[in-house]
Amino acid sequence: MLQQKMKSTSDRHCFCIDEELAYENFYADFGPLNLAMFYRFCCKLTKKLKSITLSNKKIIFYTCGDQKKQANAAYLIGSYAVMYLKMTPEEAHSLLVSRNLTYIPFRDASFGTCMYNLNILDCLRGVHKALQYGWLDFSSFDVEEYEHYERAENGDLNWIIPGKFLAFSGPHPKSKIENGYPLHAPEAYIPYFRKYNITTIIRLNKKMYDARRFTDSGFEHHDMFFVDGSTPNDSIVRKFLNICESAEGAIAVHCKAGLGRTGTLIGCYMMKHYCLTAAEAIAWIRICRPGSIIGPQQNFVEEKQNTLWAEGDVFREKMLKDRENEKKAVTRILSGVDEITINGSNNNRTARKEEYNDEEERNGFTQGDKLRALKSKRQAKASSGQSLNQCKTL
Repeated sequence: MLQQKMKSTSDRHCFCIDEELAYENFYADFGPLNLAMFYRFCCKLTKKLKSITLSNKKIIFYTCGDQKKQANAAYLIGSYAVMYLKMTPEEAHSLLVSRNLTYIPFRDASFGTCMYNLNILDCLRGVHKALQYGWLDFSSFDVEEYEHYERAENGDLNWIIPGKFLAFSGPHPKSKIENGYPLHAPEAYIPYFRKYNITTIIRLNKKMYDARRFTDSGFEHHDMFFVDGSTPNDSIVRKFLNICESAEGAIAVHCKAGLGRTGTLIGCYMMKHYCLTAAEAIAWIRICRPGSIIGPQQNFVEEKQNTLWAEGDVFREKMLKDRENEKKAVTRILSGVDEITINGSNNNRTARKEEYNDEEERNGFTQGDKLRALKSKRQAKASSGQSLNQCKTL
């Protein structure tokens, strides 16, 4: 990749995606580009590599001098090398920095000082893990569906682990437009949830809708409130993991915007059960759902990494022993409920008090509200069409 604008000649073909694939930021965040953009880049490059007219030409992918675009271009070509050329993340990254180029790290979607740096190598490793676990498969990826449902007016939802975790923006008592953001009633999500075998909904923000609107339709519903922009206590992390380990189908998780609190707890599960590093989990979650895991939540995920790895080892060892003893693989364990409301029931006065201890979230314009409003505004400005040709098979 070069910094200056390049022109194709008789023996080389040059292309750039700086204007075609642009990250839609919340604040000072600028990447990594989302899963649909990664897919479209792979389509574009694969088509060029297979083109008969370009078979005798050197294909050069370049970017401009903007450091943010350079970082996204490096992440794209590096991920392509990991996915299609079967390079290790380290091999791909070493080629990217072989000319002593330095790439600025990606930052979170918070307003203010960046508290955590996410590097290109983290993204390549996240992509590599997603390939290993089968979360990333472009032969079956529906880019139009991804782009449709990520939009605020269509539900603002993204799969983080296909068939296991769906992150989405919190429902509202009734469908309406608020602060420029389309809000959806629980019933709006039910057909989609049934189609994709979602059996469990977990709410992390304050009660905005009656949980019975989901439970009456046959879904399990759990409440685990903690303050917008904050980190969960150990009881909440343990409860979340227990519920997800026992769920028979997929799990839909939401907070206010479905970004910070939602991504943080899903990241904890990924570290425990898939041995991802904190950086790999943050990278993959943001590729799937840009803006996820914000501010101190990033450091929290990193701090929990080793503990969750150890817990995962214990969990897998127990599972192995259970199988060897012909016992049931997992029993439904719902412990540590002293601070948590489940299915709308509450047998502890302390839980009720803690659930509503955030005056700002109850009455003010919170971080989740701001992020949802920003997402709606930037999507409204974006063209609904895509300049890159779509392809279903690479």
